[in-house]
Amino acid sequence: MLAPTATGASTILQPTTLTLGERRISIIGANGSGKSTLVRLINGLIEPSSGSVTIDGGTGQLDTRRDGAAVRRAVGFLFTSPDAQLIMPTVIEDVSLSLRRSHKDRTARHAAALEALSRLGLADLAERSVHDLSGGQKQLVALAAVLAGSPAILVADEPTTLLDLRNSRMVGELLLSLPQQLVLVTHDLELAARADRTLVVDEGSVVFDGAPEMAIDRYRELAAQS
Repeated sequence: MLAPTATGASTILQPTTLTLGERRISIIGANGSGKSTLVRLINGLIEPSSGSVTIDGGTGQLDTRRDGAAVRRAVGFLFTSPDAQLIMPTVIEDVSLSLRRSHKDRTARHAAALEALSRLGLADLAERSVHDLSGGQKQLVALAAVLAGSPAILVADEPTTLLDLRNSRMVGELLLSLPQQLVLVTHDLELAARADRTLVVDEGSVVFDGAPEMAIDRYRELAAQS
């Protein structure tokens, strides 16, 4: 994966071949190692400079270059900061925004948004300003908006990094309980250890792929060497 620079192109992710079939996959590594680039390829936020990325959208294989819109419907993306996702004045308006394509009728869209909030126990926040929410509440609302679209896959890019311990645990537990396939980038090694499979990314390469406990040991070895 190449990125343009003032002096040409810089490699930010080495040639990588992966098939991700497990229900819960965690990805760990140092800051700047290429983790976010790797997961943004999954839903087409970044297109590969060579090769291809395909996902199972439920009705067949989708290519992130060719089928961008369908891929983004099938793959939900939760960012590190919920402020990058919450753009409407109130909670219910923000979740409703994610349903504008699937629910053309305004009343039906509002009802579906309220149902999405209720599933996460957030119905009482529906009319609140997104700016008045705590960090944990914001991340849960952002998650509700993503899940409202019923994605088959959820990619979460360091979703607990900006949260305190209580909210980190709450969001982490919720993510692990979801029926969707979860691809989770995290610095929380306890959370990473609860996945079915863990990738370690270092300097743009996947340097370990396997059991979470062994992956964490490998990551600690790399950290000790730096």
